[in-house]
Amino acid sequence: MPRRILLGDECVALGAVHAGISSAYAYPGTPATEILEYLLEHRRRHGRPFVAWCANEKTAMEEALGACFAGRRALVSMKHVGLNVAADPFVNGALVSTHGGLVVAVADDPGMHSSQDEQDSRFYADFARVLCLEPATQQEAYDMTVEAFDLSERFGVPVLLRLVTRLAHSRTAIEVADAARPENPPSRAPRPSSWVLLPGNARRQWHDLLGRQREMTAWSEDCRWNRLTLNPDDRGLGVVTTGLARNYFEENAGELARRPSHLHVGAYPLPESLLRRLAGHVERLLVLEEGYPLVERLVRGALGPPLPVAGKLTGEVPPEGELTPDNVRPALGLPERPRLAAGAGALPGRPPQLCKGCPHGHMYEALEQALEGVEGAAVTSDIGCYTLGALPPYSAIESCVCMGASVSMAKGAAEAGLRPAVAVIGDSTFLHSGLTPLLDAVHEDTDMTLLVLDNAAVAMTGGQETIAPSARLREIVLGLGVRPERCHVVEAMPRKVADNAALLRREMEHRGLSVVIAVRECLETARRKRKSAEVKPS
Repeated sequence: MPRRILLGDECVALGAVHAGISSAYAYPGTPATEILEYLLEHRRRHGRPFVAWCANEKTAMEEALGACFAGRRALVSMKHVGLNVAADPFVNGALVSTHGGLVVAVADDPGMHSSQDEQDSRFYADFARVLCLEPATQQEAYDMTVEAFDLSERFGVPVLLRLVTRLAHSRTAIEVADAARPENPPSRAPRPSSWVLLPGNARRQWHDLLGRQREMTAWSEDCRWNRLTLNPDDRGLGVVTTGLARNYFEENAGELARRPSHLHVGAYPLPESLLRRLAGHVERLLVLEEGYPLVERLVRGALGPPLPVAGKLTGEVPPEGELTPDNVRPALGLPERPRLAAGAGALPGRPPQLCKGCPHGHMYEALEQALEGVEGAAVTSDIGCYTLGALPPYSAIESCVCMGASVSMAKGAAEAGLRPAVAVIGDSTFLHSGLTPLLDAVHEDTDMTLLVLDNAAVAMTGGQETIAPSARLREIVLGLGVRPERCHVVEAMPRKVADNAALLRREMEHRGLSVVIAVRECLETARRKRKSAEVKPS
């Protein structure tokens, strides 16, 4: 088999190609972005499969469901918080008959390197009653992706592939197939009514899904991803690992006087018979898993109270942040590794900040000038580069909760009596989740001002193109019902700061809804375009 050096994300992308996908959909989000970027480059070179960025994760999931409705195989990818956005079609997608394989690759972010929470996507798979695969290595990420499409078609459900940051963004050599499986031909579902979730049909589909749980569990018990190794000479400690946590256990296991019996879980539903065999062999269990204590809770429920179970719930394993080889050592009864003491001198803090000359910075200067002397203002914001406006030297925004929440929160704050209420959102986030709350504000003519910072890119995740160009933003806003005289397009330039501040002040004084769109391309994407357009000397 040929070998390739790939990121974990790229292993998923290539595995999907070799599994014969016809379509792939995503919304950019670290640490999952590189999955679709790899596929876009593959399509540029080979012409297939169809690959597209989408307005948000919900539309990506639904478009992938459409491909599966046509009998094709499809991949949809996102970061963990994106699965919240896609939860409706994801959960209901378990009730239809996915005769075309559907794999949902979700990259979680333990430690919150670039996210607002640490949520664990395995809970969604358990909630939806679908299979979940959790690779521990890049090779497993590739192999599991290939197999996941077969499993999806075999059991008629989407399969969730759960990655974490360290695996998604580290690179190694893996073995890959010589060629891709042929794509499925278009075909209609054998039972068309299975896609019509009217209550009568949905009840039957739910009954069928529950009936498949035993078969899915039986597969999990025997699959190669769940492995039990019993040590006949040691009946003390048994260790349960999941996904990447296996690597941290293995790195420390050589220092133990006796290697514990070990169950590794790489596929769900939880293989309870393997767990019971382990529990019957040992006196106590330790659970090591990246993310929430999902398996630890399931173990306690499956085994009952007599067997002691240590893990995140009992404090032996850190309940937050990433696992490391060092922070699992105490749970294994190993001492801290020797380390050099840090010097006494403290380094100054280096918080992230907007690029020098960033157009967002100029609009924050204008906003600060517009709010000068104003009491009781509420400035809500959203997720993107402009979130850095919460930090000095701007300290200009007061919230960042989830995609699109700036618009909804400003509406709620205005209706609760705060004035002026200003929402700050980027162009891509506005198209992702800001349109519907703006429609709410239009309906009520809410006393608020929306500031759309349009830098013509999904900048924070690497400069991907937005789903609609800058030239169309004003017509989209007007199409939602904002009055033309209350919708303004301005340049986010340093020489325009005073004029923009005056305009913002006037719109904030207006009793009703207004929108200001500040346009100037991201410096990084503009620089990249200039470099690619340069004619290289011969």
